[in-house]
Amino acid sequence: MRLPSFARRDALKLIAAAGLSWPALAQAQQPGAQPPPASPQPQSRFVYDDVVRRARDLAALPYEALRNDLPATLTGMNFDQYRDLRFRPDRSLLQQGGGPFRMQMFHLGFIYRTPVVVNIIRDGIATPIPYAAALFDYGRNRFERPLPVDLGFAGFRIHHPLNDPRVHDELISFLGASYFRFLGRGQKYGLSARGIAINTAGPGQEEFPVFREFWVETPSAEAQSCQIYALLDGESLTGAFRFTVFPAQETVLDIHCTLFPRRAIPKLGVAPLTSMFFYAENDRRFFDDYRPELHDSDGLLIHSDTGEWLWRPLRNPRQVEVSQFADRQVRGFGLMQRDRIFEHYQDLDLNYELRPSYWVEPREGFTDGRVELVEIPTTDETNDNIVAYWVPNRAVDQGQTLTFAYRVVSTMTESRLHPGGFALNTFRTKPIALGSGEQAPANATRFIVDFVGGDLEYHLNHPDSVQVVPSATNARITRTFLIPNPQSRGFRAGIDVVSDAGQTADLRAFLRTGNRALTETWTFPWKVE
Repeated sequence: MRLPSFARRDALKLIAAAGLSWPALAQAQQPGAQPPPASPQPQSRFVYDDVVRRARDLAALPYEALRNDLPATLTGMNFDQYRDLRFRPDRSLLQQGGGPFRMQMFHLGFIYRTPVVVNIIRDGIATPIPYAAALFDYGRNRFERPLPVDLGFAGFRIHHPLNDPRVHDELISFLGASYFRFLGRGQKYGLSARGIAINTAGPGQEEFPVFREFWVETPSAEAQSCQIYALLDGESLTGAFRFTVFPAQETVLDIHCTLFPRRAIPKLGVAPLTSMFFYAENDRRFFDDYRPELHDSDGLLIHSDTGEWLWRPLRNPRQVEVSQFADRQVRGFGLMQRDRIFEHYQDLDLNYELRPSYWVEPREGFTDGRVELVEIPTTDETNDNIVAYWVPNRAVDQGQTLTFAYRVVSTMTESRLHPGGFALNTFRTKPIALGSGEQAPANATRFIVDFVGGDLEYHLNHPDSVQVVPSATNARITRTFLIPNPQSRGFRAGIDVVSDAGQTADLRAFLRTGNRALTETWTFPWKVE
């Protein structure tokens, strides 16, 4: 049942006054429904199981989209006007506990039009944060009429002395649908994560569930972490999430979620990551900019159940491309930004070389599934066109209860993940004429891969002990070569491939000495057009 406009306008007031969750409010409006039970006295401590219960109750009700009736002065804002809506640092929350964390709210407006409820938990009691115009500096924005007193918030962010003991830097933020992102020391925002992905790249219509309510624990004075709970709601499912963030050089985010499908879901993406890849050395189709490369991430890294490390460079394809990496029980995966050299980006403002990599370490529920990579065409750098997530092979049916636990690490140093060598650069070009004078076939392509790290430097003085091991499906490898690369203290591998026009070839290569693999496996799909 859709709430009348005046009731929807007053929904946040009702919640604050009665202590009701959105599920309880919706249930109270159902014809013939029993009134919600009175809160116990004294009120019990708020815990994660309370969010699970609310998600379960909400899943039993018809989906009710959150109100989206903001004043035109907010919905008509452009990006610069919205950026002028700033939370006043002196009004930051979470200071009462004396701990190192601070919370600031995001104002509604621009493309952020769905209000969310944000609660603070203090001494086990959850209390909604009321909107107040005095919390914000509106900059150059001027409003003919006062904004509604029950406006609500678009989201929030947590600050911490991440880079300087005297300065509270942004640590993690939740803004828009189920999106969130977080930082480690010395990092700049790039890719994002989200609570769940539903039917991304089909089958069916993609859905974007929203975090409709949050609860933030007030950290103690000695706290080394901050805990956040969230209630997810969407047409196909609801869910309870617990986030525990540990700020550090490599910030760690532990995530536990319990999901309740409202209906069967053709494709459920767990631990989804979203990023941007416009162009790089392996894909220069749009190279008409002074900046040599433009991307938040340049590859997908997977640690398989067999122990193999797999590297897949990202692309900006001409049409939507979906790649699947089947595995019985994946050990880890992530969207990585490997290229850390400023000269490869030449962007003084956006600092692409400081964008973090997000590495997902499954803990519970990731059995019998696959990692999926979705690459979407884009004509500029403002669009997030890369998505990666884990998909269960088993069907997701209505009435199930699904539980997942995983860790996400925000890192700029991949050496912590595995000790072997890795593929740093991927180049693509036409093969030069062969030594015999014979011209390369028309459909021939040369891939050049720079492998670095691990024990490769050890073998530079004896390069004959290292071999490149290539393979291809739907293509023919006509030549390979391997050259020591003193500039990178590794090796440069060359692979010449011939394939039929319109046929997609799957290429793989790694370096070994004897029977021991020295590097991860580089893999790349290629189609001659």
